[in-house]
Amino acid sequence: MSRSHHKGGEPSQRMLRVAELIRHAAAELLTRGAVDDSVLAAHVVTVPSVKMSPDLKLATIYVMPLGGKDVKPVVEALEKHKKFLRGEIAHKINMKFAPEIRFRIDESFENAAKIDALLARPEVRRDVESTDGDDEAAE
Repeated sequence: MSRSHHKGGEPSQRMLRVAELIRHAAAELLTRGAVDDSVLAAHVVTVPSVKMSPDLKLATIYVMPLGGKDVKPVVEALEKHKKFLRGEIAHKINMKFAPEIRFRIDESFENAAKIDALLARPEVRRDVESTDGDDEAAE
């Protein structure tokens, strides 16, 4: 498939593979405490996902401190050490060019909690239960 095919759609296998390599490298660096920063030393930071641009020149690394506390200071500390982290990641992955990196807050946990709260509402539960009964009657 051509690169133009992936501009607005699903990521290519190569994009996914590179993203996973970067995710592992970033997680290892943060777990090992390779960055000398008091904010990062005080938090356990997880790297749930990485998204690559189609040209593989930009990696957006989604992070979340354990417990979801002090998110903004953690992302600011990571941004401050971006150049060092990019160099370390480049050494760990085998690519001709190391992508630029940027850090973003991973909001997938928050979104999942909102969906769970919506599904737990009585009126939604009632509607779901009534459609389950219709499915069984149709069989």
